[in-house]
Amino acid sequence: MHRPVVHRRDPRLEIITEAIERLIPGATPAFLLVTVVEQLPGTGETRVNTWSGKPEGLATKVFTALYGRPRTEEPRSPLVQADDARRAGDLDGETRALMAAGIGLESAPWQPARPGDLVHLHYPASGDVPQFGETYIVGDAGDGLLSLQLLAHTLPATEDVDGMTGCFASDASDQPLYELWFEAGPHLLTIVRDGRPVHVGGAR
Repeated sequence: MHRPVVHRRDPRLEIITEAIERLIPGATPAFLLVTVVEQLPGTGETRVNTWSGKPEGLATKVFTALYGRPRTEEPRSPLVQADDARRAGDLDGETRALMAAGIGLESAPWQPARPGDLVHLHYPASGDVPQFGETYIVGDAGDGLLSLQLLAHTLPATEDVDGMTGCFASDASDQPLYELWFEAGPHLLTIVRDGRPVHVGGAR
């Protein structure tokens, strides 16, 4: 199966940017300019001091005030980190990336997975493939094992839709989220249990 590339900006920065862009309904984001002016009270006069910039610039200022400077490096999945380290000849780095991911998964407060858990996976746009999402559900496979089945996806109809969705489904496993965690990465996952999110990727 073809698995789309998974990279993503911090979703909090995306939300702030989109909120600013939607101040003018129907506007084209690429053509928007934000201007802040200082107006003297009671006179209606505008001082020379102004600030102008793109919505992304204002969003970054708001984000920085709330959370600190956004990370310029996109989060990478544990397998991508390990592959990058191996190609660079850094065997220790490869081992550290995999071990850290394993510890992160095993020590997560919501572990182990339970039947009924919902797992949402976000795929950012890549090449000609638009961004889309998948929702999986954890089930009881018997004999102490768990299944992971695709419930729904938002990929628009294409000739290869069947080959591009449901890649992480499994019939029986003692750790059904293992491949999702290592290959897609925890930053792209949202896990919901009993109607409440117990893991929200990217919100760090």
